[in-house]
Amino acid sequence: MERVFDENDAVDLTVGQASARLGVTVRTLHHWDEIALARPSSRSAGGYRLYAEGDLERLRRIVVYRELGLDLDSIRSVLDDPSAAIVTALRAQQGQLAARIEHLNALGDDLARMVDAHEHGLLMTAEEQTAMFGPGWNPQWPAEARQRYGDTPEWRQYAERSASRTADDWQAIADTAAALDQALADAMDTGVEPGSPAADSLVEQHREAFSAYFPITRQMQVVLGRMYEVDPAYTAHYEGVRPGLASWLRRIIDASARARGIDPDTAAWQ
Repeated sequence: MERVFDENDAVDLTVGQASARLGVTVRTLHHWDEIALARPSSRSAGGYRLYAEGDLERLRRIVVYRELGLDLDSIRSVLDDPSAAIVTALRAQQGQLAARIEHLNALGDDLARMVDAHEHGLLMTAEEQTAMFGPGWNPQWPAEARQRYGDTPEWRQYAERSASRTADDWQAIADTAAALDQALADAMDTGVEPGSPAADSLVEQHREAFSAYFPITRQMQVVLGRMYEVDPAYTAHYEGVRPGLASWLRRIIDASARARGIDPDTAAWQ
């Protein structure tokens, strides 16, 4: 970081020449002059600042200490106070720099996870996904979802949440989904009717569970309900839980939507 200067260079430099020599702006030299941190020792007949070699030496030291991270008040103390503990000041700055490096490294790790989450959705291996979500889970689904929805706000929300989640977080989400599947199957088996309070409660649980990925509106939930009947992957999942469950889930979602003034036939992803 220390700059090398030619000691044979001419003295009595103008502010423009001095700024070029030091690698700082003219505005910076003006400011240092105004706060009496580094003043030129003379002026030209026209009143312009002129910097002698001694002035430049002080300026060089200011530039070095500033690049080390010291603020201007600390630099003034180091340069003007004979009793100033220079080593103490530099060690304090060294500690601050180390803390900042640690913080930047952590930010770099977070950024890498965010990039990975946006590109892949789940930050788990195929084996980890199958172990967590069960043998019916297809590890290719996140990649397929990325292809279909990667440019949508919902995918961005999903990726941002995914980047900050731990394996325990995903396990809790998987456990909630499995418990919901069982509750839906049990309700269908006992003859719970679409539009009933029990069915509406399950619809709300479904919306809340899937909002763990990204916020789901009631209209979006209706669109999902349609997909459960027509998308082979969704249908296979719910039919694997209980035959007929995909259609029954779509019906209770539609009934709940109608009760809230939403026409399932015209509902859109919004």
